[in-house]
Amino acid sequence: MSGDPEGNVFCVLEPRETYRDTGPIAAVVVDCADPHALAAFWGGAAGWEVRETREDLVRLRAPGNAGPYLEFFRRAPGTTPLRHRLHLDALTLPGHDLKAEIARLERLGARTVDRGRGEASCRPMADIEGNEFCLLAPGAGAE
Repeated sequence: MSGDPEGNVFCVLEPRETYRDTGPIAAVVVDCADPHALAAFWGGAAGWEVRETREDLVRLRAPGNAGPYLEFFRRAPGTTPLRHRLHLDALTLPGHDLKAEIARLERLGARTVDRGRGEASCRPMADIEGNEFCLLAPGAGAE
C-alpha cells in the first residue's frame, strides 16, 4: 500500500487478469460493514452489475465491462471506518430528472444530506451506510 500527499491510501497492484481492461484505475474500493447490502444499493443506484461475490467482497462493474470496478470489502473487525475521505459523484440515469432520481435513490435507501447551501447543481446524499455522495443534476459538472 502507498499513500498520496494527503495520506489517502491506495494500492499499486501487480498485473491481474481481473483488471486487464480497466485502464489505469482498476477499482474504487469501499471499506464497509456489509458489502452485500452496500453493493445491492450501488448496483441499483448506478445500474451496475455484480461481477464477483464472496462472503467479504462484492465487485460491481458497468454494463459492457467499461471502466473500473466498484468493490465493496467487509471492514476488518475492530477497525474504525474512515468516512468522507472520498465520495462519489453520481449522474442521474438517462431520462430521469433530478427530482425523480432523488426519489428513486431514496426508495433504494439513500437519504438527502442538508449542507445548508440551498438549491445547487449537486444534491448531497448518503448511501445506506452513511457514505456521502453527490447526485449531479443533468448537465452539471462535478462539485
